[in-house]
Amino acid sequence: MAQKLTETELQKAAEDMPDWHLSADKSGFERDFTFTGFNQAFGFMSRVALAAERANHHPEWSNVYNKVTVRWTTHSQGGVSDLDLKLMRQCNRYADEKSNG
Repeated sequence: MAQKLTETELQKAAEDMPDWHLSADKSGFERDFTFTGFNQAFGFMSRVALAAERANHHPEWSNVYNKVTVRWTTHSQGGVSDLDLKLMRQCNRYADEKSNG
């Protein structure tokens, strides 16, 4: 079961992952990813989708050509959970692999 983060944990997460932005209501973290083209963006989304399915926790997201906007939140907890942080880190790794590979 996912555990909702405390205010202190939210602040630490925001400091540890500066590319992610906490929403104004502090209910989710959001980030825009930009790739060289649609194929890279779609590949990234496919990897995130598989990780999300394994975790049974799915993002709110959108894609326009080479840009993917991702939002992680845990609706059942009413905010950000430890599971969101885990999947945010996976997004970062997948994006880094795409830009370096």
